Amino acid sequence: MSFLIDTSVWIDLLAARETPQTPRRRALIAAHHELLIGNLVLTEILQGTRRYRDHDRKLTLLDSFSYLTIVDRRVGIKAARNYRALHQLGVTIRKTVDMLIAVRPILDGIALLCSDRDFDPFVRHLGLRSAMH
Repeated sequence: MSFLIDTSVWIDLLAARETPQTPRRRALIAAHHELLIGNLVLTEILQGTRRYRDHDRKLTLLDSFSYLTIVDRRVGIKAARNYRALHQLGVTIRKTVDMLIAVRPILDGIALLCSDRDFDPFVRHLGLRSAMH
């Protein structure tokens, strides 16, 4: 089974921080599940890297995981529709990148491991599966 891992969880892993997601991430690895890093997630992580040496180290580590292209035409259209659907429910999504990251696992039927509450509306209203359950 495959799981998309969001930026915040990767950042915590790279910083060796223990979070509520840490045991779940370890369990997924121990069970030999496929952990996916999305292209937008990779960009967010590398943008936050200040030194070239750290950039290269992170890239080498992250390249050992499976890669998922987040955005294509289908995701772009579905993200716009989901934005309108959530807006009608009174929910405002702050970042377009979160909308795109949430849509890919919804369309592909995979779970998202995240520590960011910005994804809660997608779980509650749009069928995003949380990897924490």
